[in-house]
Amino acid sequence: MSAESTPEAFRAELRAWLEENCPQEMRDGKMTEEGICWGGKNWTFTSDAQKVWLERCAAKGYTVPTWPTEYGGAGLNRAQEKIFYQEMSRINARRPVQSFGIWMLGPALLHFGSYEQKLHYLPPIARGEVRWCQGYSEPGAGSDLASVQTRGEDKGDHWLVNGQKIWTSYADKADWIFALVRTDREAPKHKGISFLLIDMEDPGVETRPIKMISGISPFCETFFTDVKVPKDQIVGEENRGWDVAKYLLTHEREMISAGGAGLSGGGRALGAVIKDTMEDLTDATLRADAMRCEIDSLAIGLTLERYKDQAEAGQGAGDASAMLKYMGTELNKRRHELMMTAGGSDALEWDGPLGNRAGDWLRTKANSIEGGTSEVMLSIVSRRVLGLPG
Repeated sequence: MSAESTPEAFRAELRAWLEENCPQEMRDGKMTEEGICWGGKNWTFTSDAQKVWLERCAAKGYTVPTWPTEYGGAGLNRAQEKIFYQEMSRINARRPVQSFGIWMLGPALLHFGSYEQKLHYLPPIARGEVRWCQGYSEPGAGSDLASVQTRGEDKGDHWLVNGQKIWTSYADKADWIFALVRTDREAPKHKGISFLLIDMEDPGVETRPIKMISGISPFCETFFTDVKVPKDQIVGEENRGWDVAKYLLTHEREMISAGGAGLSGGGRALGAVIKDTMEDLTDATLRADAMRCEIDSLAIGLTLERYKDQAEAGQGAGDASAMLKYMGTELNKRRHELMMTAGGSDALEWDGPLGNRAGDWLRTKANSIEGGTSEVMLSIVSRRVLGLPG
């Protein structure tokens, strides 16, 4: 399918390909943790269908449909991308693979990476062969991210990295980490940071899971002790990593807002989920709350589409990504509150007929912290989007 295809021809060809190639088992829209394929060197497929679906999509570039074909994508334009996700949603197809490499590092590399870095790092991400994690926050640098103290000493052909990161999601399962490292301790805090790519198997890298109240523990502490990082594993300019970090954060916030709103692809409508737990949605208050969530999901979805169209025209979401992140995470918390209410006493059970709905609800409490706290997001919106005084 070429970029020159008419929308109608593209849709027809894509629809035929999906019908022929998407295994029936992958058409349940399952977006729970056990239904997601994260990929990576040590990934164990949950079924033959999951493996086949990833391989077929990767061969067509459909894991990253808008990336250039040279880097493992399908080279779709914006109009084709919309059709692609419409057709995926039509058959309720799962995403073939999800990763921080696709959502965050990939866009940053496409924008800031050298040609050699793009060729080296992007195709394995597109094929689901390498799993990445994010090394941003530290015990003393969360909302004030520019205060990172993990340091890199210049040793000529490499940096010697020492320090600690925290809340590094899935670090214990990741193959590589993209990290903010202070490489100039004398410069102002925003000016002395570099964006480094580090192999998690390098000597001196250690991870420790952090237990959470939800019973699920994706978060980790990550420690660097005299880790040697080659000089060619820097993205962008030395001491200008904050530029890369800011750009990546806009994509992270958009990703969180889409997931929070139930728009990350393949998900079922909220009403359908609630009906699984209630024979009939007859409670007027509950029905009204469900419809509000559905309408707000549609509104966020349309807003995301508008910003994607602006990005196609050379205008990214920028600071407005803070608004998207805030609205998406607040909506996700409301959705899970509603699902708990709809489930009644069954929803309180950790391993009952509704699964771990209580754990999922507790997990959403972190949504308003990760990727930037809601307070910080509101501050960005007020000052940089609305132009209000400080």
